[in-house]
Amino acid sequence: MMKIALGIVIGGLAGYLYYYFIGCDGTCPISSNPWRSILYGSVVGTLLGSTF
Repeated sequence: MMKIALGIVIGGLAGYLYYYFIGCDGTCPISSNPWRSILYGSVVGTLLGSTF
């Protein structure tokens, strides 16, 4: 359970950092909105946290 929670937090942080440093202003579906980037990163972090 701790690995999954840690994966959510790290993934969300990575998603926000991706938005902040790489994100676009146009019609990019994930990186144009910080909330979507955080959500996407959290989902990926959850999946990675649950596999290890």
